[in-house]
Amino acid sequence: MRAVKQFLSKIREINLRYAKPQVEMSRAVSFSLAVLRIYLFLLVVLMIYKFITVIKVI
Repeated sequence: MRAVKQFLSKIREINLRYAKPQVEMSRAVSFSLAVLRIYLFLLVVLMIYKFITVIKVI
């Protein structure tokens, strides 16, 4: 149990350390990352839709 608590506290410490990005990004980079995030979200939605439609056929 103690090992799990130590592991979780280490994860929290790492998350706090890297909570704010230390690299400055230009607007173009930020925009590109936002577009990529939306694109990946749409891909996941399409995969879920395809999975549901295939299951309904069976």
